[in-house]
Amino acid sequence: MKRYIEGDDRRQVVLLPECLDDFIDEDNPVRVIDVFVDELDLAGLGFDSAAPAPTGRPGYHPAILLKLYIYGYLNRVQSSRRLEREAQRNLEVMWLIGRLAPDFKTIADFRRDNSKGIRNVCKQFVVMCRELNMFSQAIVAIDGSKFKAVNNRDKNFTPHKLEQRMKQIDESIERYINALDTADRTQPIETEAKTKHLQGKLRKLKRQMKYLREIGKRLKQQPDEQLSLTDPDARSMATSGRGTGMVGYNVQLSVDTKHHMIVAHEVTNVGHDRTQLANMSFQSKDAIGTKKLEAIADRGYYKGPEILKYVEAGITPFVPRTMTSDNKAKGLYDKRDFVYVKEANEYRCPAGKRLAYHHSSTENGMKIDCYYNTTCASCELKAQCTTGKERRVRRWEHEDILDQMESRLDRKRGKMKQRRCTVEHVFGTLKFWMGSAHFLTKRLKNVGTEMSLHVLSYNLRRLINILGVEEMMKAIRLVAV
Repeated sequence: MKRYIEGDDRRQVVLLPECLDDFIDEDNPVRVIDVFVDELDLAGLGFDSAAPAPTGRPGYHPAILLKLYIYGYLNRVQSSRRLEREAQRNLEVMWLIGRLAPDFKTIADFRRDNSKGIRNVCKQFVVMCRELNMFSQAIVAIDGSKFKAVNNRDKNFTPHKLEQRMKQIDESIERYINALDTADRTQPIETEAKTKHLQGKLRKLKRQMKYLREIGKRLKQQPDEQLSLTDPDARSMATSGRGTGMVGYNVQLSVDTKHHMIVAHEVTNVGHDRTQLANMSFQSKDAIGTKKLEAIADRGYYKGPEILKYVEAGITPFVPRTMTSDNKAKGLYDKRDFVYVKEANEYRCPAGKRLAYHHSSTENGMKIDCYYNTTCASCELKAQCTTGKERRVRRWEHEDILDQMESRLDRKRGKMKQRRCTVEHVFGTLKFWMGSAHFLTKRLKNVGTEMSLHVLSYNLRRLINILGVEEMMKAIRLVAV
């Protein structure tokens, strides 16, 4: 191998072994992990074994295992078995945890038993970012996305799924019975083996039908009429694609629009976003530590009572209005064609007539006012307006807040593009890091812990990219002091 760069002989004995620190560059992100964890008050954050037991076999310090997990999630190594291998062969990990080599069971148990501590570390990092003025604009984008759980679609049951599967089995049983009848009538020599095969198929289908009936009994006992066998907390959720869905969790994120850092996150097993707006807004406001906050969300979050809570808490919402009526598709006027006159408390219809207030009702705890005109029958535009006796317009008592929000969106049309360019990019990055399987743990509590590690790693990477390794280590030490 002359005329090439040559390596060292594997059997060469080194008199003075190299120092591990010589292999780690000064701008290596692993140094940030080391400084960050060393400055944490692990006992105050809720980690088990932060104070060693006076008796028994010594265990690993929680800082060692926390460093290992942050390094793993930062480098897309989430499995406890893979982390065990990395501790035995990866120079960066050897430097980080002092050449310790915990087994995979110890690593997995740490994540399971320290859910509270890991979530608090994620929150502590956001507090540190706040003290470094990372959230000076006080504008966040909120969105939710579906992440796969450790539960196959065939191991998830809803009343509709169960009905369809039982229907398919009934059709298959009927088809095999007809085939057996045909074989009995013809009785050629070669049909004996075929008959035996069909009878075996029938027995298998009957066992499946018995199993599905038992599932049906368990399904009726579920409060939401949904049953997941592998991960009991996972739920079947619709996705954006037509006719598609997945068994998983709904992850909510609130992302700062300036530096694209995750301010708050939540993992739920509810398939829609309508009830999450106020929750995520309050978390974001507390995390940023501001009295005023602007929050941008898509129309999936549009719900009057949630937006009312939002405004009462001093948060300025930007959520597009949803129209549940199908009048526009039918070629009829919809509510947007009727103008509300606040001074007279009435609506003006497209024909210029008044729709006066008549009565109020309460629906789902909301006071709804009803407006209509009794002369609609003689109106020349009635065919374009309603198929009933008269056109009625309903208005929530706090709908002024919704009208003001719609007016703000009309003035600032770039807000929805800003939301899309902020939070959806973060979701794409996280799903790319997590791989095709997304979550590796089961149950809502453990999945929430796993998501906190992903969020912490993402924010850590973002801050390193913004400040650089050296400046970030200085900032961590300064904030800690």
